[in-house]
Amino acid sequence: MVKTSGLWKLQLTMAGTIALIIAVTTVAFSAILWWFEALDLFSLVTLVALFNVLQWLIAPYIVNSIYGVKKLDTGERPELHSMLERISQRSGIKTPKLMLSNLNIPNAFAYGSPLTGNMVAVTDGLVKTLEPEEVEAVVGHEVGHLKNGDMQTMMIASFLPSLFYIIARSLLWSSWFGGRDRKANGSALALVGGLSMVAYFILTLLNLGLSRQREYFADRHSASIVDDGARKLSEGLAKISSDTWRQQARGEKIAVSGFKTLFISDPDRAGIDVAEIQMSRYGSADDNLVDEILQRRVTGFDGFLELWSTHPNIVKRLKALKELQ
Repeated sequence: MVKTSGLWKLQLTMAGTIALIIAVTTVAFSAILWWFEALDLFSLVTLVALFNVLQWLIAPYIVNSIYGVKKLDTGERPELHSMLERISQRSGIKTPKLMLSNLNIPNAFAYGSPLTGNMVAVTDGLVKTLEPEEVEAVVGHEVGHLKNGDMQTMMIASFLPSLFYIIARSLLWSSWFGGRDRKANGSALALVGGLSMVAYFILTLLNLGLSRQREYFADRHSASIVDDGARKLSEGLAKISSDTWRQQARGEKIAVSGFKTLFISDPDRAGIDVAEIQMSRYGSADDNLVDEILQRRVTGFDGFLELWSTHPNIVKRLKALKELQ
């Protein structure tokens, strides 16, 4: 039975993050409107909103192209189809399309839009590296993202930083190169542009925090609908980080681009996540690999690095799963 106390803490933390995003946005907009009473931001807001919606609608096509994703027909990989259907039924959602990416790194991601429908993709590396029970837990995590509406949540949240970034650039460029009376308004434009850039920076950090919280929620979902899911997902995540790190150590290029936020584990964090693991012991029992990661102490520097990541620190993530076992 999944513990509920940790769930309430996650929900309160996420609610607090969303409240901070709204608060920063409100304060920043109020300051801009107060400073420039005649400034009409409606066109700018509309333009940025339309761009974000368009990006959301066409993103699945871009993802498929970048990561070499293809749809798996019913006759292909029947064990994966059965797994996804079973987990979707337990989650109370319509079964998404099953996709396969030709990436060698072990990973998985959920994505989609009204134009394409929901999709869950696993990589070649994931199927080759993880045991079937671990793949099941990873799929449970990705279905959790769909169940929780994380794509829509993050799309709305990402709208605000991008809006302030555009405002900051517009005002700073206006203050530098004119477009208005530079002598009268140049300093004011530069000041508000700088404050808008600060708002963009703060909102970006809050968005990253929200993304990490969504990962914890998806982990909990997998633990709740997959039998012994916490253990299976812990072992799967440990293997994903370790195998990705080994590929990087061999000098293999891992191109994941800006869509890495979709992944269950950030490939760019792999070296950090397993820096303290004695790789000579790799290949021991799966639970030993998890224990090796859990023995690492999370330092203040680790916490600082985590601020800039879309995914939680692997040690903290595995400890949270350990509490659910």
